[in-house]
Amino acid sequence: MNSSDNNTSLVARLAAGDARAVARAISKVEDVSRDASQLMKQIFPLTGRGLVIGITGAPGAGKSSLVDKLASYYRQQGERVGIVAVDPSSPFSGGAILGDRIRMQGLGLDSGVFIRSMATRGNLGGLARTTVDAVSILDAAGYGRIIIETVGVGQDEVEVVKAADISVVVLVPGMGDDIQAIKAGIMEIGDIFVINKADREGVNATEKELEALLSLAMRADSWQPQIIKTVATDGQGIQQLATAIEKYRDFHLQTKSGDGRRRAIARWRILELLRERLVAQTLESDSASEKLDRLAGEVASRQRDPYSAVEELMAGGL
Repeated sequence: MNSSDNNTSLVARLAAGDARAVARAISKVEDVSRDASQLMKQIFPLTGRGLVIGITGAPGAGKSSLVDKLASYYRQQGERVGIVAVDPSSPFSGGAILGDRIRMQGLGLDSGVFIRSMATRGNLGGLARTTVDAVSILDAAGYGRIIIETVGVGQDEVEVVKAADISVVVLVPGMGDDIQAIKAGIMEIGDIFVINKADREGVNATEKELEALLSLAMRADSWQPQIIKTVATDGQGIQQLATAIEKYRDFHLQTKSGDGRRRAIARWRILELLRERLVAQTLESDSASEKLDRLAGEVASRQRDPYSAVEELMAGGL
């Protein structure tokens, strides 16, 4: 059986909701298998049904506990849930090192929940592109709610959350300086803000500061981001968060303002793939690799600048 037939069989099993097929498809994307792009071409027509929820925020904000309880709530509503936990890579094994499946042991036993930790592994295209492909695979497999959980608030995380239908930013009381520090990167992408660990002192002050910051920003879609207070460890506020998510989804469906977001996501995905393909195409020959080593030596010894080095590579490889 050739790779095309294998992919067709895999897609058929995946469309039927086979968890093993989902895992296999995601592994192909992560490992940048030779037939991964062909697989994604076959999967794409099956997508567009699931609701993708991006959850980000500073480390220690309790995102995993929030995801755990939100997924449990969706399961009680009869929804199948896919979770993609975006982890930093181990510099030694290349694997995801935070072990979200350990933190979500209760969910891991539920056949209606699929959990996958993803790491960069140093691949071309990086974390964001492979994560979005994994989300498409879960969507095609019939998971109605797909949650992306990121580990922090860096550029990769911002890109991943941009590719979600709804972006949820998680904060905790007493983060005054941190709110100021992250507002440039995160505040503009937040559709819903969660103040987790709301049983702590300072929750009201954090809420007021957040309201003040949000009042300064005017969104093109006229949506006013909601602020939800939760105590994820015991499930407080989870239903309110789920209601806010549905309210935002309904808002976009009614106003058609989600069309622009979907177009922006599509544009971003095309550019990510284009960058990946162009770099791979430029470096695919042995001579290009040797040229890269030579140019790296010249730039390191300051015999030439990196800009002209890139120009030489492009002139020779494209």
